[in-house]
Amino acid sequence: MNPPETLHAADPVDSPARLREIPYNYTSFSDREIVMRLLGADAWGWLDQLRQERRTGRSARMLYEVLGDIWVLRRNPYLQDDLLHSPKRRAALLDALQHRLREIDRRRDSGAGARDALVVQLLHRARETVTAFGDWFDEVAALRRRALRELARHTRRDNIRFDGLARVSHMTDATDWRVEVPFVVLCPDNEGEIAPLVQACAALDLTIVPRGGGTGYTGGAVPLVWKSAVINTEKLDAIGAVESVELPGVAGSVPTIVTGAGVVTQRVADAAERAGLVFAVDPTSADSSCIGGNVSMNAGGKKAVLWGTALDNLAWWRMVDPQGRWVEVTRLEHNLGKIHDVESVRFEIRTFDAARTTEVERRVLEIPGARFRKTGLGKDVTDKFLSGLPGVAHPVPTIRTGAGVVTQRVTDRAESSGLVFAVDPTSADASCIGGNVAMNAGGKKAVLWGTALDNPASWRMVTPDGQWMTVERLHHNLGK
Repeated sequence: MNPPETLHAADPVDSPARLREIPYNYTSFSDREIVMRLLGADAWGWLDQLRQERRTGRSARMLYEVLGDIWVLRRNPYLQDDLLHSPKRRAALLDALQHRLREIDRRRDSGAGARDALVVQLLHRARETVTAFGDWFDEVAALRRRALRELARHTRRDNIRFDGLARVSHMTDATDWRVEVPFVVLCPDNEGEIAPLVQACAALDLTIVPRGGGTGYTGGAVPLVWKSAVINTEKLDAIGAVESVELPGVAGSVPTIVTGAGVVTQRVADAAERAGLVFAVDPTSADSSCIGGNVSMNAGGKKAVLWGTALDNLAWWRMVDPQGRWVEVTRLEHNLGKIHDVESVRFEIRTFDAARTTEVERRVLEIPGARFRKTGLGKDVTDKFLSGLPGVAHPVPTIRTGAGVVTQRVTDRAESSGLVFAVDPTSADASCIGGNVAMNAGGKKAVLWGTALDNPASWRMVTPDGQWMTVERLHHNLGK
């Protein structure tokens, strides 16, 4: 089908500017953001002025092709590796980029006054960008050699991942927000490797990004600069059985589970359930999120209305700070319930050296319980800084490596200001009530309130002979 004739007659000068003129840009970044990142903030203003005076637009297209090539290569680790391993191909690419800029220079009108001055400024900035892009490959190659030498002293070489698959899969989390491809991905085998790796990354001037299951929706695991090292803690997956231990300032023993930061949340819940107990933290990502992320984000879930969030249910947690020192935080006088119900909450914070043999500092931090949440909200953390409490919902970066979590005893009666529908199968986002009734569906809440059969007051159906049938539960016990 031919387009309408009026479109052929339209003046291209009067048509609206294209939203995206930079080729190969299949990212969430606009042309403006790419230009500002590659050429500088003022360059977009220059381009905006020149856009109003375009004649053929050929020079603009060539400039955008240069920016598009650089942009796609900076964001594609597979192409980066190809050019790193082939200096000849890299030289050909840089020559092609410079050729386009020479063509722009040849086509410019030197007698155009202010317009030509803007073109000269843009060309100068673009040449600097292409030169820096070529130098960047040399910098990456040299930094890889140095990083491999330094990091291999603390972990196996195959735990140091420069390959495209590892880097691109650690570029984002559940937000799907992609900013920069990380320089390297580290997958330590055990907790003891974390501190020396952090110190080595600091010596290499790499920004450290801790990552567990990658299920966060806040962008906490998204690298923002290319010189970044993502430390993946999924191998820290040791988990103990439920053990009754004495907690500081708490009368009697408390059932707890010691777990590594890389343990999947559901595994902890299953361990508690086998002992007839409940692990209160149950985010919707329980089958893929890890304990380290639950601690760092103060995760909650449907059970938070009964027993609070991660912060409420931690007996202690351990982490590595940006200096590579070990930090252990222990809750004192745990109330085994919601933390904001306590008038004053106390934590003992102990700092050790990288070898975890010498205690560097010990202090007790006291925080009013009311500062943790707004009145009436079960999950909200009002004060993110929390008087300097390290490791939980906190802006200071640390790598959580392990925790001791408190498990709760199932009660026959739960007091709550909210209401709960007890049937919560894993297919809750797609299943329907009729199927739940027919299959007597349950879920994680079944341990408290039973399955579908325990909860209907009545249900209605059509029999095979086309008659309506209504079933009503008499003398409902409102329980199992």
